[in-house]
Amino acid sequence: MDGIDCAGKTTLASSLARVLTAGGLRVIQASVDDFHRPRAIRYRQGEESARGYFEDAFDYDALRSALLLPLGPGGSRRYRRAVFDHRTDMPVHAPEEIAPDDCVLIVDGVFLLRPELIDLWDFRIFVDVSFDVALRRAIERDRDLFGTAEVVKKRYHQRYFPAQCLYLDGARPRKKADIVVKNDDVKSPRCEQD
Repeated sequence: MDGIDCAGKTTLASSLARVLTAGGLRVIQASVDDFHRPRAIRYRQGEESARGYFEDAFDYDALRSALLLPLGPGGSRRYRRAVFDHRTDMPVHAPEEIAPDDCVLIVDGVFLLRPELIDLWDFRIFVDVSFDVALRRAIERDRDLFGTAEVVKKRYHQRYFPAQCLYLDGARPRKKADIVVKNDDVKSPRCEQD
């Protein structure tokens, strides 16, 4: 489940997991947020660098080796949901888990339909929101993290949204998605029709 920052991906992923579980399926839920790189790598191009966010924020090799490949076709079924906590800037020593053969993996996060990951997904959902809506949600969600609404706005306008534009223009995730969910109204998400 891909989309820009504050699109509502985690909320929708959790809702989907509940529906699938109620239908009798076993679900593993994970987030790319648990596969950040250390702060020194994330900010090596500068703390406000959009390109740095897009290129350096996440450890896609760890995502592949710890989660996606073990749970993919022919995988060992032995996986880890997390390798790094970006808030503490420390590795996470999450226990190795063993997945049942008949489980469904739901992964949410930003930049997931990029070329180096695109072939690892069986089904791709892009959660679409306007940047204005995302910014309102970011101010509410990230104010404590960044201190003030003004700092949140500055951070999103300088780093996060320009990085998302790089991604949207380069990877074209809407075109690669099996479903696009319009989520400006979290109480009434809807599938977009082509």
